[in-house]
Amino acid sequence: MDGAIFIGGGGEDYGVKQGLLMKYANRHGLVAGATGTGKTVTLQIMAESFASAGVPVFLSDVKGDLSGLAKAGTEGFKLHKAFTDRATKIGFTDYAYGAFPVTFWDLYGDQGHPVRTTVSEMGPLLLARLLELTDAQEGVLNIAFRVADEQGLPLLDLKDLQALLVWVGENAKEMSLRYGNVSTSSVGAIQRALLVLENQGGEKLFGEPALELSDIMRTDRDGRGRISILAADKLMGAPRLYATFLLWLLSELFEELPEVGDPDKPKLVFFFDEAHLLFDDAPKALVDKVEQVARLIRSKGVGVYFITQNPADVPEDILGQLGNRIQHALRAFTAKDRKELRQAAETYRDNPRFSTEDAIREVGVGEAVTSFLERKGAPGVVERTLIRPPSSQLGPIDVAERKALIDASPIAGKYETLKDRESAYEVLTKRAADAAREAEEAERKEEEAKSVAEREYRAGRRYSGTKVGRSSSRKSSGGFGGAVADVVMKELKGTTGKRIVRGILGSLFKGR
Repeated sequence: MDGAIFIGGGGEDYGVKQGLLMKYANRHGLVAGATGTGKTVTLQIMAESFASAGVPVFLSDVKGDLSGLAKAGTEGFKLHKAFTDRATKIGFTDYAYGAFPVTFWDLYGDQGHPVRTTVSEMGPLLLARLLELTDAQEGVLNIAFRVADEQGLPLLDLKDLQALLVWVGENAKEMSLRYGNVSTSSVGAIQRALLVLENQGGEKLFGEPALELSDIMRTDRDGRGRISILAADKLMGAPRLYATFLLWLLSELFEELPEVGDPDKPKLVFFFDEAHLLFDDAPKALVDKVEQVARLIRSKGVGVYFITQNPADVPEDILGQLGNRIQHALRAFTAKDRKELRQAAETYRDNPRFSTEDAIREVGVGEAVTSFLERKGAPGVVERTLIRPPSSQLGPIDVAERKALIDASPIAGKYETLKDRESAYEVLTKRAADAAREAEEAERKEEEAKSVAEREYRAGRRYSGTKVGRSSSRKSSGGFGGAVADVVMKELKGTTGKRIVRGILGSLFKGR
C-alpha cells in the first residue's frame, strides 16, 4: 500500500486492503484482545512492516516468541499452507518469507545486550513508583535527590543511593531544619525497599554505561529499521520493574528527542506490551505524566502502541489519544465483561454493514476489528480485518542463533563491561574516612594535651610539697580550682572530651 503499512484484508470477502498510514503512525495506537486471539502475531507483522519502511522499532518480548523476527519463515513450517492461503485471500500478492534486522536487549544481560540507566536519570518519581513508597517516604527520597544535586553527588547505581540515604539518616536533624521532616523510619523503609529491589535483580538496571537512545533508533545498511527486542519473559517476574523501565525509556525519548512536527513517517515506534502493568495502582501523578508524554511525544516523531487484553486497562484520557486501533476478540462472560465490551464498541466509528459489538465478540483467531486514521487524521470506519501472515519465523529462535546475532550486533561489546567511576558512594566513603582520620588525629592531640597537663599538674604539686595522688588531691585540694581540675581530668579521658571542655569553659566565661 502506498504510504501505509499493510495490516490485512477487510470487507465481507476480506478483499479490501486495510493499512495504517505512515503519516499518522505517530498518532499512537492500541492492540487489544483476550489471550490467544492473535495479539502477538499482530505485533510481529506490525514490527516487520515498520522495519521494512525504514522505521526503527522497540518492543518487549513477554512470552519469548518474538525473537523469530530475526529469522525467515520456511515452507516446512506447519502453517505454511494456511499462511499462503490467507495471503491469497486478502490480496497479499508479494507475500514472501524474510528475516529482519534485530538487536536483542536484556536487563539481566543473559539474552541480549545489558540495558541500564542511572539512578539520577530514573528520577525520584519513577523510583518511588518502583519501590512502592508512601507519600512521606517519597518526600524523603526527593530530599535525598535534592541534596545530591546541591552537593554534586552523582547517583549512578543503587550503592550510591544507599550511601546517600545513610548520610541523610545520620544528618536527619539538620536536614529536617532545612527541608522539612526527615524521619529515620522513612529512610529505613526506603532502604528496605531497595533491598527487595536488589533481590529481584533490579540492581542490574542501574549503572554505566547507560543506554544511548541512538542505539535503539538505528537503521540497517539497506535502510530497514532495526527492531530492538527487550527480553521480558524473566523480567515479568518483577512486573513493576518491567513497567517502570519502559516508562523511563518513554520519558527519556520525550525529553531528549528534538521536535520534528508531523513527519512523513515516525522516527521510532514503541510497543508497550502488557500495558495494564503500567496503570495498575498507579498514583495520579504518574498517570498524568504518561498522559502528558502520550500527548506530546508524537511531535518528536515517536509512535506509541499499547498492547493489552482490554481497552479498559488504559485510562480514558490516554485511550482517547490512540487513533489507530486493532481490536481482537473480547470474551463477555460476566456483566462487567459485557459492559466493557459495549464501551469498547462505542469508541469506534460505526460501520452500517455490521454491529461493532457483535464483531468484537465473534472475530476468530488472527482476525480483528480495525480502525485507522484516514486523511486529515479523521478516524476511519470500523472494519472486520483478517490479519496478514508474518514473513519471519513464528516462534522463537534457538539459543545458539540468538548468541550469534548478539555477537554480530553493531553494538557488540559496548554495554557488556560495567563501569564504576567515582560517584556518590566513593565521595561519601572518602568523606567518612577523612572525618574518621580527623577525629582520630584530634583525639591523639587531646591525649597528648592531657598528658602534658597531667605532667604539669604533678610537677606543680611536687614543688608545693603536696603528695601526688588522686585520693590525696581530693582530700587536700578542697578549693574551687582543685575540684575543677579533677573534673577536667576525668572527662578528658572520654571520647567526648573536646565537647565537654568547651562546655565547661563556656560556662565559666559566661559566669564572669
